Amino acid sequence: MTAGIELTRAVKKFGNKTAVDGLSISVAPGEIFGLLGPNGAGKTTSLKMLAGLMRPDQGGAAICGIDIHQEPEKAKMQMGYIPDDPFIYELLTGREFLRLVALIYQIPQDKIEPQINRLAEELDAVAWLDQRTEGYSHGMRQKVVIAAAMLHDPLVYLIDEPMVGLDPASMITVRNIFKREAARGKALLISTHVLPLAEAACHRIGIIAQGRLVALGTLDELRELSQKKHQGLEDLYLEFTA
Repeated sequence: MTAGIELTRAVKKFGNKTAVDGLSISVAPGEIFGLLGPNGAGKTTSLKMLAGLMRPDQGGAAICGIDIHQEPEKAKMQMGYIPDDPFIYELLTGREFLRLVALIYQIPQDKIEPQINRLAEELDAVAWLDQRTEGYSHGMRQKVVIAAAMLHDPLVYLIDEPMVGLDPASMITVRNIFKREAARGKALLISTHVLPLAEAACHRIGIIAQGRLVALGTLDELRELSQKKHQGLEDLYLEFTA
């Protein structure tokens, strides 16, 4: 099965408000795609439609060529989802939560602990992973949620604001993990306000405003689209979302 993410002419409304307005996004195997936009632009709604948490009013969403709404379990087995709010069951330890996730994804028993230990070490979580999560900081919760998304070695990642709460060293670690996963042929869609992450890690960038795509391309292509020929992503972002 080939990795890939497809959102096709998606429309999502909440009452009289159109949150996503005919949005199409395609992420290829081996690509990190950055989705940028102001608050309320439709980024999280778009990711939730791709994750199967919301159904588009029009259009479609597919993971590895599988319609997320027609075959949700099959599609979700290929996906790692990192939400904008890192939810964990607070009466569990981080390790217990990861074991639960591993069972949901039907990871063989003999591979669960080695996989958890590898990710805990990589994310610098070994010292506190066996503590109850009710005492975790936001950054600690974020690391556990990132580990949970990676446990079953998915083909596709949907990532919503991954750097919130992380210290600078952890940000670098997570960015390098994303780049490594792309080099392994995975497709990654990252929604973020952290422009340096998008500039350093993303192969292509889509900028949305009011639910519509207003700019799309590599950083060089965005520079060519710019009326003012800005060089940095910060200035390009401000121009396209003005």
